[in-house]
Amino acid sequence: MKFRRKSEQTPSPADEVPAETTAPQEQSEAGPTGPYDAEGLDDGVERIDIGALLVAPAPGLELRLQVNEESGEVASALLAGPEGAMELQVFSAPRNGDLWGEVRPQIAADVVRRGGTATEREGRWGTELECRMPVQRPDGTQAVQPSRVIGINGSRWLLRASLLGRPAFEDEAAQVWEDALASVAVRRGDQAMPVGRPIGFTLPPDARRAT
Repeated sequence: MKFRRKSEQTPSPADEVPAETTAPQEQSEAGPTGPYDAEGLDDGVERIDIGALLVAPAPGLELRLQVNEESGEVASALLAGPEGAMELQVFSAPRNGDLWGEVRPQIAADVVRRGGTATEREGRWGTELECRMPVQRPDGTQAVQPSRVIGINGSRWLLRASLLGRPAFEDEAAQVWEDALASVAVRRGDQAMPVGRPIGFTLPPDARRAT
């Protein structure tokens, strides 16, 4: 596991596709098995504790944490590999309800406002967003930056996973990230929180700075 200062740019391998590329719409046949509530979970799996999340090691993926230089707080958590990455965020949610159903149209509207497209698709955990943002490379050529946003409602929490790179537009490439997401455990805590507030991460004592 590595951590980076927020001022350093985290690489996003293969985070662009040619503008004319289209994404397959096949749905994975695998059913969801997680993510889990950390409270009371005892499945024998050793996970890395980063506060709001307990993340199990995944073959070929590395857990990376971005740290805000000024506050020293962990700003984001990613599982990164050669073909892409998955950003993980946790938010407080009501005990009963569908927070993902409420925020999904807001995310889509924001993407469209910034000149991109956002399309709903069905995935392993239900309705997701497939987003595409037009970008210009340093050489002036045009490309599309894809992302795939997954929302999972839990017990007073919402886990949001954003796939970047090939996993965002190739279902086969996304399998390892989806399996990693299914093994995550969420630690909500008992404290009262406004709905939609991010639940913070913490830096493990054995984390090392990425060079």
